[in-house]
Amino acid sequence: MVWTEYKWVALTVTTVGTFMVALDASVLIVGLPVLLRELEATLLHGVWVITGYRLAITILLVAIGRVADMLGRIRLYVLGFAVFTFSSALCGLSQSGEQLVVFRLLQGIGGALIIVNSVAVIADAFPASQLGTGIGINFMAFNLGSIIGYTLSGVIVELAGWRFIFLMNIPIGLFGTFWARLRLREIYHGVAEKFDYPGAVLYSCALTLILAALSLENLSSPASLALLILGLLTLILFVTVERRVAHPTLDLDLFRIRLFTAGNLASFLNSLAFNALPFLLTLYFQLIRGQNALTTGILFIPLEAAVLLVGPLSGRLSDTYGARGLCTLGLLFSGGALLWFGTIDMNTDYTALTLALVASGIGRGLFISPNASSIMGPVPASRRGVANGVRTTIVQTGIVVSLPLSLAFMTLGMPHSQLSQLTGGSTSLNLESINAFLSAIHYAFHMLAAVTFLALIPSALRGRRVIT
Repeated sequence: MVWTEYKWVALTVTTVGTFMVALDASVLIVGLPVLLRELEATLLHGVWVITGYRLAITILLVAIGRVADMLGRIRLYVLGFAVFTFSSALCGLSQSGEQLVVFRLLQGIGGALIIVNSVAVIADAFPASQLGTGIGINFMAFNLGSIIGYTLSGVIVELAGWRFIFLMNIPIGLFGTFWARLRLREIYHGVAEKFDYPGAVLYSCALTLILAALSLENLSSPASLALLILGLLTLILFVTVERRVAHPTLDLDLFRIRLFTAGNLASFLNSLAFNALPFLLTLYFQLIRGQNALTTGILFIPLEAAVLLVGPLSGRLSDTYGARGLCTLGLLFSGGALLWFGTIDMNTDYTALTLALVASGIGRGLFISPNASSIMGPVPASRRGVANGVRTTIVQTGIVVSLPLSLAFMTLGMPHSQLSQLTGGSTSLNLESINAFLSAIHYAFHMLAAVTFLALIPSALRGRRVIT
């Protein structure tokens, strides 16, 4: 009964939650200028409205995964749905930039509770032979939510206003909260262990400091360097502490599993490169090609459609053929598309752009589901919560780092001060600045392609799959 019926209940409930959390990570980007104008907020508020949500998710993932292994997955998942729904209502009612930043942090806490436990619930409900299919569908929803937000942002802001981005979560969230409470049941029963409070605090502080450093405008400034060094030192202290406690927040023994380590390294590099793509293309479409937010969002549909079609298929194929070949092929598609984007100019044909977006979507779809299955498959059931927390933290760290990293790459072709003026709209584009801006985008795309091809090494060397 568990394998024939309950697994689909678990998959359906968790996929709804995963989609909502991922959607809210990207849905504000295209419509951010309208939001800032209506709230009379600053650009700094706008940065933290987006980064704060992702940061809250990132720093809590491992700790929540550890708590889930101790107390069980279901009650934390239901709590996360409720917190996410309540905070979405607060976001939609915000009257200032400060309020919205605070409420987005709260929304990120709910999102972390949802996405950490979703894959663990699926891993408990599905047999090993079908785990790739279950995770594939769930991660298709996560990645679709992440990228479809760019299209939905333009449509929602144009038709209903930015507040509806949050308010539309309320009826879905209420339904999902009560549905999860009624239908999900605990298969894995937690192990009574002590919680590693020092480790959780150190890990959160280290990530916060590092991500704060990377989020500042000038990555070479004394403040950024100081935060980065302090964050790295805190991270070293965290690793030292974790080696000496009986029940660590971050189970370092997981990295002795070859598939787990290789898959996470490939995932981090791929996340760095792929999640910068929509941001760079948004700049290109709006600043170079003069498109509005709605049209820009619509132009991302080919990318979204490719991920939607390929994601579930790759999950099924990984159950039969394993992850190594599919992931490697996906990285080749993604890297090739980024190399081509590094050649675009102000007259590039939209048909060619569409084909490149499709290729990038195919690459993402081929990679993400088999890679997640490869990471989670060999992990013991008692450690799946923390393992998924580690895996998702690595992905989220890549997402947070991707935007400042891509801007740093762009400064190879244009000074940071000039780039800031152009993207902020304080300086108009002329032929000289257009050429410089295109050069900056080319540098970014080429460097991101190199990052993607670097991920081929751990992907190809991950070894054969292990089914337990």
